[in-house]
Amino acid sequence: MEKMIETIKTNFLEKFISALIEWGPNLLLAIITLVAGLWLVRILMRSFEKFMEIRSVDSTLKPFIVTLLTFFLKLMLFLAVASQVGIKTTSFIAVLGAAGLAIGLAMQGALGNFAAGVLILIFRPFKVGDIIESQGIMGRVKEVSVFVTILETQDLKTVILPNGPLLGGNISNYTQNGNLRIDIKFLIRYGDDIDKAKKLISETIKRPEYILKKPDPKVVVSDLTSNNIECTAMVYVLPDHYWESQWVIKAEIVKSLEEAGFRHPQEETSTGRN
Repeated sequence: MEKMIETIKTNFLEKFISALIEWGPNLLLAIITLVAGLWLVRILMRSFEKFMEIRSVDSTLKPFIVTLLTFFLKLMLFLAVASQVGIKTTSFIAVLGAAGLAIGLAMQGALGNFAAGVLILIFRPFKVGDIIESQGIMGRVKEVSVFVTILETQDLKTVILPNGPLLGGNISNYTQNGNLRIDIKFLIRYGDDIDKAKKLISETIKRPEYILKKPDPKVVVSDLTSNNIECTAMVYVLPDHYWESQWVIKAEIVKSLEEAGFRHPQEETSTGRN
């Protein structure tokens, strides 16, 4: 029994030494390649990030590019190390392809969101900080990832929109032109002095500091209802003042009309507008 155990140990030691002699250099070289490759990838990505900062690459696009490029470089490194060890990379790539196809079929919706996210990051119909409206929701863009876009609404709700439906529908960007026009509607009664009301409100809407002087604010008669005259005050503001300015201007218009003695609008009849 002892002789048999000794024989097994001897055979095992011989095979181990033989395998070590045969595979040792390749394994050592593979380990060195892996360590050196990971170090090189890290150095390259740091240099690439500095390059993007110098080129003022959009902060929305930067994390996606870095993540994608890092994944690609590490995949290439892994295949190179596997080849040095003796693993047939062609078979490995075939297995990865089959697994990728299976995962793709199971995650068609997620892949659609991913593809839409890539297009958003490349073509940039909007960026972080913009005020947009899509899917019936309006808010400021807080984050753009490859799968979802996160908005913050005026009542501080966080809304997460999948990129697929977002890109497939209409997108209104309220920030891209640099300023926004706000239309504030108000009513005066028939028989009241329209010119006086327009002049009064024209002066009122120019008071707030955040109202832009160019283009000029103006007041127009926009519609005639059954019992009242509808006027619209049109002012331009920067996107950062879009929501708050509406509340302030509405209050200022009501206050100015009351102080000037204008009558309260009559309640509309069921016949609607003319």
